Parts: sequence; structure tokens; C-alpha cells
Amino acid sequence: MILFADDFMVVADKPAGLLSVPGRGADKQDCLVTRVQAELPDALTVHRLDMATSGLIVLGRGAEAQRKLSIAFSERRVEKTYVAVVAGTVALDGGEVDLPLITDWPNRPKQMIDHERGKPSLTRYRVVARMEGRTRLELEPVTGRSHQLRVHMMALGHPIAGDIFYAPPEIAALSARLLLHAERLTVPHPETGERMTFSSPALF
Repeated sequence: MILFADDFMVVADKPAGLLSVPGRGADKQDCLVTRVQAELPDALTVHRLDMATSGLIVLGRGAEAQRKLSIAFSERRVEKTYVAVVAGTVALDGGEVDLPLITDWPNRPKQMIDHERGKPSLTRYRVVARMEGRTRLELEPVTGRSHQLRVHMMALGHPIAGDIFYAPPEIAALSARLLLHAERLTVPHPETGERMTFSSPALF
């Protein structure tokens, strides 16, 4: 699970179905952060992945490293690339989805598009391969809203396979898991500032 660790940061590979951070209730305490902290007690949360999403997460070792990494995220100096398998054939080889998102409060944790109250949200996509009835995409979330990639792919007309929140039942049933994986992460080192890139190939 831990791919890299030094005195300042940790990069871990989260499996699908595991929480990033503890949830409410005794049955939701097992998560990536507590598993990493069992080995490295000073590892602190910087960002999250959906429970259903697998892939790379960076943690800061100690409050100062956590702060520097959090600032790097807020200033968009971190590059994240995901791979996804979506339903249908995506016509264009690449493009952008620029649609504002807001929490759908009666249906939390779901998000929805809201042009009046939503926060600006931008996703870039690129076709990697077209298969029968499906398309493999590389996704870059320029902003980092909750469920951004899942909602934006739904809005594009190509929900992610296995998405029980946003895909119709027949597309949700295409996979036992959400076919979304954080494959590549480039982040400035919290101590040296050196840009470091990590990768974790998707298992689907």
C-alpha cells in the first residue's frame, strides 16, 4: 500500500472499497490513513479519494509538511491523472467538461450540476482506447470537487462503468467496482520543492 516514504511525505496506493479517512461509527474506522499511521504515526491527511475509487494518495509527515502539501493542492501545483472506463463510444479524441458542482443535500454525498450556486469545476479528458460499447479515458481534474469526474462523465453522456451513484443500473452493473483509478500524481516535495511523479497502473 505504501509506495514511497521519506521524512516529509508518504505516497500510498488506496484499494477500491477502502475509505480514505475514518467515517462516522465504529464500523468506518478502517481506512487508508489509519493503516498508514499504523506504520508511520505522523502521517496526516492532505486530500482524499472516493471510497469506490482506487489509486494514489499523498500524506504529509507532520503538521508542517501537511500544510505545505495542502497549499500546493490549493494553488493547483499538483497534477493528478486518472484512468476510467466509461459506457459508450466517446466521439471526440479529447476535450473538456466545464460544469459547476454543488452538493445535492437531500441525497448526500451525491453532487449535482448547478449553474447558479455551483463551484467552478473543470475536467479534461483524452481517449486512450475505444472498445465495444466502452471507452477508456485519461482524466485530469483541473479542479478537485467531490465526485467531479463521476458527475462530469455522466454529464458528457458516458457514465463510468460500475458507478452506483450516477450511472443507470445497466451501466452500474457492468463492473463490480467503479472503474476509476488515480494512476499518476505529480507533487512538489514539501521540503525541497522538487517535483516528484508517482504512478500506479490500473488493475482494470
